[in-house]
Formats: sequence, structure tokens, C-alpha cells
Amino acid sequence: MSTPNDAPQPQQPGSQPPAGNVPAGYEPPPGYEPPQGYPAQPRYQQPGSFPFQMPADGPRNVGDALPKGGLTGMFSVRGLPVELKVSYWVWLIGGMLGVLGTFFGLLATLAVFTVSPVLAGVILVLVLIALALAVAQIVLSMKMKEGKQWARLALTIVAGLSLLLAFLGSGVGEGIGNNWLGFLINAAATVLMWLPNSQAWFTAVKGRR
Repeated sequence: MSTPNDAPQPQQPGSQPPAGNVPAGYEPPPGYEPPQGYPAQPRYQQPGSFPFQMPADGPRNVGDALPKGGLTGMFSVRGLPVELKVSYWVWLIGGMLGVLGTFFGLLATLAVFTVSPVLAGVILVLVLIALALAVAQIVLSMKMKEGKQWARLALTIVAGLSLLLAFLGSGVGEGIGNNWLGFLINAAATVLMWLPNSQAWFTAVKGRR
């Protein structure tokens, strides 16, 4: 049996309506005009939806973009969930291998230059792009480990660029950019960064700032 206390209490004009309790497909009755401060159509979030927002913690200067403490904390993953630990190691080791691989790419460029300078120039451009991506991957992975959401988004873009390099490398032969395995590994690391458990960790870190 309901009591007077169970009856819904009217909202004061100008106050915000409660969020998250409007069923899907809800439509206000004909002729209804919301009080001042209320939205014309209540908004609700579907269960299990992923509310993506652009990161607001972007670096304000070069110092913000560099890892805290330099490279000394490279091998510390304390406090990270398992998904982010795996993703971090994949990005970090992949970046290191990428830097090492560009040196072999430079040697291959010198060998090709004696046969086809034009092709050697194309391969050299791909090698330099791959080197820049590898260095950026190392730095971004360390910033991601610090809970920077902009670094996570940047690593996602790096995964997309690695796909582009794989396509370009296929067009010029077995060059440094032809690394489909590397793209698949980057794609897996990217998925791990956006899983619900990882998302909850990023949100918690943001809330502690």
C-alpha cells in the first residue's frame, strides 16, 4: 500500500530532472511544455553504451608531452589493470623493435639506391616515417601508462597509420612499411586500451586529479 511519502515529488522550476530514469521511446504527452530549465525531450543513456568524449587533458607544452621522470619508470606498471599492462608492453616493445628495424631499413635503402634511386627515395621516406612513429609510440605508451587519455587516443591513431604504412609497403615490395603483423599487434593493443576495465581505470585516474 502506497503512502503519501511514496508519491513523486514535484520538481522546482529551473531545477534539473533526474537522469537515467527515462525509458527508451518515451514521448511527452501532447501539449506538454517543460518548465524552465528542463530539456524539451529528456535524454537518457542506453545500458552498455560507450560515451566517447574527446580528451581534455592534452599537453599544454613540450614538457607535458614527455614522460615523467624520463625513461627511469619505463618498466614500472604498478597500479594498471591487466588489459593496460599487456597493451603497454605491446606498444613499448613494438616501438623499440620499430626503432631497431629502421636501421636495417636504412641499410636496405643504400643497397637499393645503386639500382633504382627513385625507389630508394620512396623507401627512405617510409623508413623515416616508421622511425618517427616508433619513437612516438614509445613516448605515447609511457604517457598512456600515466593515465593520459590524449595519449591513448594518439596511440589509436598510430595504429591507423601503421595500417597505411602496411598498404604503402605492399606497393613498393618487401620494404620497411610492409608489416601486416605489426599492424595486427597494434590493433590488438588498441582494443585492450578501450575495454571497459581499461576505461574505468582512466576515469578513476582522471577523478583523482
